[in-house]
Amino acid sequence: MEFLQSILTFLDGNLGGAVWFPYVLLGVGLFFTIYLKFPQVRYFKHAWKVVTGKYDKKDAAGDTTHFRALATALSGTVGTGNISGVAFAIFLGGPAALFWMWATAFLGMTTKFVEVTLSHKYRVKTEDGTMAGGPMYYMDRRLNMKWLAVAFAIATVISSFGTGNLPQSNGIATSIEATFGIEPWIVGSVLGICLALVILGGIQRIAAVTSKIVPVMAVLYVIGAFAVIFANIENIGPAFAAIVGDIFTGSAATGGFLGATIAYAFNRGVNRGLFSNEAGQGSAPIAHAAAKADEPVSEGMVSILEPFIDTILICTLTGLVILSSGVWQEKHQNVFERTSLKIVEGNYNETLEEDRHDLFKYLNQVSGHGVEHYNGNIEVVAGKAVNQGYTIIHARSIAEDVVFTVGGDDDLYTGNLKVVDGDILKDNIVLSGKSLIHSAALTTKAFTRGYFGDYGQYIVSIGLLLFAFSTAIAWSYYGDRAMTYLLGPRSVMPYRVIYVAGFVWASFSDTELVWLMASVAIVVMTLPNLFGIMMLRKEMKETVDTYWEDFKKEFPNEK
Repeated sequence: MEFLQSILTFLDGNLGGAVWFPYVLLGVGLFFTIYLKFPQVRYFKHAWKVVTGKYDKKDAAGDTTHFRALATALSGTVGTGNISGVAFAIFLGGPAALFWMWATAFLGMTTKFVEVTLSHKYRVKTEDGTMAGGPMYYMDRRLNMKWLAVAFAIATVISSFGTGNLPQSNGIATSIEATFGIEPWIVGSVLGICLALVILGGIQRIAAVTSKIVPVMAVLYVIGAFAVIFANIENIGPAFAAIVGDIFTGSAATGGFLGATIAYAFNRGVNRGLFSNEAGQGSAPIAHAAAKADEPVSEGMVSILEPFIDTILICTLTGLVILSSGVWQEKHQNVFERTSLKIVEGNYNETLEEDRHDLFKYLNQVSGHGVEHYNGNIEVVAGKAVNQGYTIIHARSIAEDVVFTVGGDDDLYTGNLKVVDGDILKDNIVLSGKSLIHSAALTTKAFTRGYFGDYGQYIVSIGLLLFAFSTAIAWSYYGDRAMTYLLGPRSVMPYRVIYVAGFVWASFSDTELVWLMASVAIVVMTLPNLFGIMMLRKEMKETVDTYWEDFKKEFPNEK
């Protein structure tokens, strides 16, 4: 696992975590925002009218309605990114990361409008009579770049696991275990069976299920979020001040949080924003291709609403809950994940300015920190370390009250542990204690700081279950459309079997490892799509102009 993590960390550092990627993603969104004259603002009201079915035509080609296509696409985006992803972004980059999620969403509204319109325009009817669309079809049919279409379709299959499957299952299992104490493998197995029953029914059943789940889960989650926000209303002003105030300064150390640089907040905020709303990734166009519409732009209008609902509304609520409750800077009792654990040379104290400064540089990958990984032995007696000369870092914080056990049971360890380059060599030793927490665990803890008290955690668990499960459903459809393009309809069933198996496996795998896989998969899918829509920028503008000309002729009294 550590070898796999090192590979994924390298890939993430050179792709999603690379300095250039956020600029490429935001740059394309900014270009189209200016090029198309701010469609996310100008067409926002019209988009709501389209999604309500005001301009629907009964004889239009397609498999489902505008609303159901939006619900399916939203179910693909509204998932662990809204609960775990926001928490992970704040954990890494501090409050400013939420601002960059907003920026990604605002520009992403235009990016999504473009990618959905073009993909819908070049959709096809498959052998089984259903519609199939997505960036691979415009790459193939319009750009005549079969190689790029194949590359994108392969990336979609990979990303269906990295985005829609593994993180969702892991987030559900982690939250339910923390709340109800149910073993992750049991949660994964039960939900795996449910997932199989839904996805075998194809887009009709998927759209029907998601159109019911999405509204219910949104209402439930919003109620729980406001229960925390109103209970901590005095902290909302400072929370917004921190979000905006830290944009150009980075986040200073506070509590157990050791701070984050501007670059780290920017990079992680954009990265998590993309994971949340998927604008530019090319996934949503696959769902929208099934909508009954003869005008591609009309479906593009509907997609404008996705990043707004997903990130600007739901992610903001999550962010305010976490920041106003204060749990993001507090240390909590938890079991340490090996991938988030490092042992460094020396006795560091977070109350000392010099120590905070060095650890800040170390954790934010800034040169000149002077922090060295520990090489030596840790002497443990009855689960407690008795020698000094090192500091245990877990989840970007100094760990406290650390207990060493064998295999994670109550069997307290006694003996010497060899540490090489900051890692404990003995694999069956489990560490637990107090440190910062992140992902679903952080959001779950934050929801207990409201009017519902400890019952608030149940809202997160149920909300995450509905959010993440619906995301897994939607992404199975994206993956099987990609498989249909690559190998034909016969390849869909084997793909679904593997998809369900992966869902079960991820429920009991390492959280941070899963997030790394997701981060890499997203970028592999996004880059070809951004390249493709830039190639068709002139056609996109002409298509929009034609749409409005025809619309004004058909509906002369409409604005």
